[in-house]
Amino acid sequence: MELKLKRPIAFFDLETTGIKVATDRIVEISIVKIHPDGKKEIKTRRVNPGIHIPAETSAIHGIFDEDVKDEPTFKQLANGLHQFLINCDLAGYNSNRFDIPLIVEEFLRADIDFDIEGRQLVDVQNIFHKMEQRTLVAAYKYYCGKSLENAHSAEADTLATYEVLLAQLDRYKGVDFKDKAGNISQPVVNDVKALAKFSQVNRNVDLIGFIIYNDKDQEIINFGKHKGKLVSEVFKKESSYYDWMMKGDFPLSTKKVITKLKLKSSNLGNMKLF
Repeated sequence: MELKLKRPIAFFDLETTGIKVATDRIVEISIVKIHPDGKKEIKTRRVNPGIHIPAETSAIHGIFDEDVKDEPTFKQLANGLHQFLINCDLAGYNSNRFDIPLIVEEFLRADIDFDIEGRQLVDVQNIFHKMEQRTLVAAYKYYCGKSLENAHSAEADTLATYEVLLAQLDRYKGVDFKDKAGNISQPVVNDVKALAKFSQVNRNVDLIGFIIYNDKDQEIINFGKHKGKLVSEVFKKESSYYDWMMKGDFPLSTKKVITKLKLKSSNLGNMKLF
């Protein structure tokens, strides 16, 4: 089965210095760009992160400081990557929670506002976990009937993710899914917008999910002592909380969102009703 596409979709995978979106860096990136006509473009590049790669992380992906010391930094690659991803929907494995927030963070550090508004974000892991609940290696074996060679190589993982999604479309065609409310649907269909919607866990306001929408489409805090509270109410009653978040170890993309929400809240407070 081939993906039905209205515009290109870029499957990508990152190897990094760690798992903290706000502070860790990319050491390798691989992108598989699929065009509506079926054309496939693959770009794989190692990146000098500018910081030390911890030994425990190198033990997982096999990339050490010495391997990337002469590679370009992300900032040097950013303009080319930005152009390559223009007008692309995005897909990956655990990409909504990690890869997309981290690459957006890297773009912001490079002074490029990588806008995801209007893009469809398909997280193959979320589809898999909802339907089967396993790992990428197991997913590849389960859906494709093959062993994943070179696991934790960015290119191997990216190509495997693409193959898994195609296999999911075949396996779950016409298969019922019951959500927590008991509603039954057949959500795994050959449509990127529908796949993006089904692969969401929460309706995030920021990329990583510190701020999410509630069932009334209101922005609420999704962590810590104010979890479940309206952002507008928290900022109104405890103005120092916004300052704490801005000074804290939060991703730049999250700080951008809360600043917009604070301005929105301030403007509403200053409105005069006639």
